[in-house]
Amino acid sequence: MDIIYLLKLGEIHLKGENRKQFIELLRVNLRRRLEAIPHKLIVRDGRFFLYAPDSYDADVSSILNRLPGINGWARSKATAKDLPAIIAAALEVYKNRLDQGFVSFKVESRRADKGFALDSYALSRELGHEICEKYPQAKVDVHTPDTVINVEVREQVYVYADSESGVRGLPVGCAGKGLLLLSGGIDSPVAGFHMLRRGLALENLYFNAYPYTSHEAWEKVKSLAEVVAGYGGPMQLHTLHFTEIQLKIKKDAAANCSTLYFRAAMMLSADRLCKQRRLNSIVTGESLSQVASQTAENMRFSQSYTDMAVLRPLCGTDKEDIIRTARKIGTYEISILPYEDCCVLFSPKYPVIKADFEQERRSFDRLNLGPMIEEALASCETITVQPKTSGCKA
Repeated sequence: MDIIYLLKLGEIHLKGENRKQFIELLRVNLRRRLEAIPHKLIVRDGRFFLYAPDSYDADVSSILNRLPGINGWARSKATAKDLPAIIAAALEVYKNRLDQGFVSFKVESRRADKGFALDSYALSRELGHEICEKYPQAKVDVHTPDTVINVEVREQVYVYADSESGVRGLPVGCAGKGLLLLSGGIDSPVAGFHMLRRGLALENLYFNAYPYTSHEAWEKVKSLAEVVAGYGGPMQLHTLHFTEIQLKIKKDAAANCSTLYFRAAMMLSADRLCKQRRLNSIVTGESLSQVASQTAENMRFSQSYTDMAVLRPLCGTDKEDIIRTARKIGTYEISILPYEDCCVLFSPKYPVIKADFEQERRSFDRLNLGPMIEEALASCETITVQPKTSGCKA
């Protein structure tokens, strides 16, 4: 037996004349996620109606919970535009909620078909009366009900209880594709998630410092990429071997500038990879003043080695906000695994806090890292990571 999933669009409705393109991209994204699941998808009047066998409910629910572009979704019952049939459906939906311990309720009706005999208020009143008649313990509460019975009168009538929350935002890909600098920490996967919600498809770049970092550190990053891919679909993970570059910086640069120069070398590498891959931006997990390399002065310095757009979605957030989101999207427990990345292992004890822009530019340029970066890019390893959907609490 099929379940009908009713998907509610959000920000897409604000797109005016471009709305059709956004809806079509969302439809394509959803169909790609559902390739392995028998389904039928109907797009009508600002709603998506997805039909899929109930045996796939867990898989479909997981996909919908991670689909940027929808505000929410609900398992719905469909019935004819006949009052007795609508009453029967509403009673069944309320009974399911009552069995779960939800007693107080209200009915919210939406009459998209103005030819239906009852207006929205009259239909809600009629259904509320029938529920109270059938279930004496039921209590109407229009302000803070335990559950809301929703009724939408369209080409047929859809009845459902409280919706599940969606990721919101825009369909992935409507903003092009960027490059996420993905480490094993807490911040960068969250940054990637936020940019996917804004419609930016992603590839990932990891800077590997083997043998100073372990293979487990790379596996950790791969696992994080798989969770992020749960929101954006399959994506590339590029691994750049960075050890020789870091050792040269450690050897030839002032100790307190090493982290600053690592970041600049990473930005320079990301810039060249972006241009090779025809990507439109670089995404980082930087948050203003969180660590020494993330002061305004130091970010200005590292950013000066690219002319790509540098997107820092976490710049105005604090660590508690970031951790809260990491727990919600399923990356936190992976990020805190005890496998350190290259930045941590090569960090100086007393890093420079506010770079003198011109002075540090001259010092960094004297390192002449360009040929080493080109060599590293030539041996860059790329794999495609598939979505991992377990662990999300969204």
